[in-house]
Amino acid sequence: MDDLSDIFFIEPDEASIRRERQKARELRKTRWWQQKTAAGLCHYCGRKFTHADLTMDHLVPLGRGGKSSKGNLVPACKECNTRKKTLLPLEWQDYLDHLKRTL
Repeated sequence: MDDLSDIFFIEPDEASIRRERQKARELRKTRWWQQKTAAGLCHYCGRKFTHADLTMDHLVPLGRGGKSSKGNLVPACKECNTRKKTLLPLEWQDYLDHLKRTL
């Protein structure tokens, strides 16, 4: 193995991703999620949005082994969620830092 990350990263199969997406849909219906989005704040940019304009984002994306658990889910505006895509939190922070340096 040339890359050490191959040792530690196991790509999840489609069935497990489907199960995790279903768990996320169920969590969206809970009081916990209502409370999490009540302030209307995007976890990433901190701007205020209506409840309907916030999406559920996995800090560690499902495609990178993340789970649909309360500790891995945050409210995010559509713009931030779209830009983050499949980045891990550290990669996302590096992206934001890069943006700040180029402005």
